[in-house]
Amino acid sequence: MLLGPPLVFLLLFLVLPLLLMAALSFRTDLSGQLLAPFAPTFKQYAQFVDTPNFLRLLLTSTALAAIVGFAATLLAYPLAYFLRFKAGNRATMYLLLLLLPFWTSYLLRVVSWRLMLGENGIINSVLVGAGIIAEPIDALLYNRAAVVVTLGYVWIPFAALPILAALQRVDPALHEAAADLYAPPMAGFRRVTLPLSMPGVIVAFFMVFIPTVGEYVTPALVGGTAGTMYGNIISDFFTRAANWPFGSALSMIMLVVTLIFSAVALKLINVRRFVQL
Repeated sequence: MLLGPPLVFLLLFLVLPLLLMAALSFRTDLSGQLLAPFAPTFKQYAQFVDTPNFLRLLLTSTALAAIVGFAATLLAYPLAYFLRFKAGNRATMYLLLLLLPFWTSYLLRVVSWRLMLGENGIINSVLVGAGIIAEPIDALLYNRAAVVVTLGYVWIPFAALPILAALQRVDPALHEAAADLYAPPMAGFRRVTLPLSMPGVIVAFFMVFIPTVGEYVTPALVGGTAGTMYGNIISDFFTRAANWPFGSALSMIMLVVTLIFSAVALKLINVRRFVQL
């Protein structure tokens, strides 16, 4: 009875839309009703294979998502470590401050980076005012580097939460035991804290990586044409081109590639070894 409502919710709003999108990807076009019978075809997937730029953009977006996931996890770990072992009674207040940006619209947070990275933005204004540069730098915005920086900023608080949850299970007495065995602080961290927190680190990485592969809002706002990602192509086929079958095919290919990458990465990382620790 407890599993029934969430199971029904997942079936209706996750599994069923995926099945509909998968079925739509085998249609030739959208002539007739959406759920009308049709003859399945691989035309959309053949078009993807015949256009190498789509695969190249998908691989580029996957690489960028991996970079964002790695950077966000790396930067989020010190925050989670501080909240767990150094913040003391103020941990709740600091955690609230960490989550404070979520109270602001996602679009506003992304657009704020346009104000910071633009030619007349804060960064260029400070550099010009300090005499470090003579003219504003126009290479800070509308490229993939700006997309990585913005996405990293957006996802750091998310990445800190699973790491913090993993660190909450680490008994501080283990640090005392490591010190009693003459382990320096860094050795204690490397041999005790880091292995025990690795499940949270892995979860944080994939929690950032998976949705970032299909990101399209941030690249559209701060990436421009030079920072286009795979999600922008999918969005264009669903909106501007009104080619839902091909957009569905692109989406399903992205889903399969993401699942394969995640499965291979988890196989290589061997999560069970860290859990057993």
